[in-house]
Amino acid sequence: MNTIGERRRLLLFAVAGAIGFVVDAGVLYALAPWLGWYAARVLSFLAAASVTWLFNRRYTFAAARPPSLWREYLAYLGAMLGGAAVNYAIYALTLHLAHGPWAALLGVALGSLGGMAVNYLSARHLVFRPRGPR
Repeated sequence: MNTIGERRRLLLFAVAGAIGFVVDAGVLYALAPWLGWYAARVLSFLAAASVTWLFNRRYTFAAARPPSLWREYLAYLGAMLGGAAVNYAIYALTLHLAHGPWAALLGVALGSLGGMAVNYLSARHLVFRPRGPR
């Protein structure tokens, strides 16, 4: 990461992740009483991924414009599956090891950190790659 542009993208990606974390935790705690901690986590992740996609396409990777908005959104969700697997595994492990009202929040935080590197590389190189000649 030797360019200012790449550092800026990484910082903006982290800001998107922080916003996504708030959405993720909020949706999780809102839905968990009805769906349980594990099913609610799937929906909360989808909500967070949608919010981070919007932020990332507008700010982090603004120069890379796709021919189709829906195609980009689906590609983004698909690309996030690797990070989602890491994220969910850490979340489930945290719930297994930690107990109490903050266990799920801790799991979301640790899972988010764990999946962030995978998600950044996927977003940068698979979804928001520069279009056209270089």
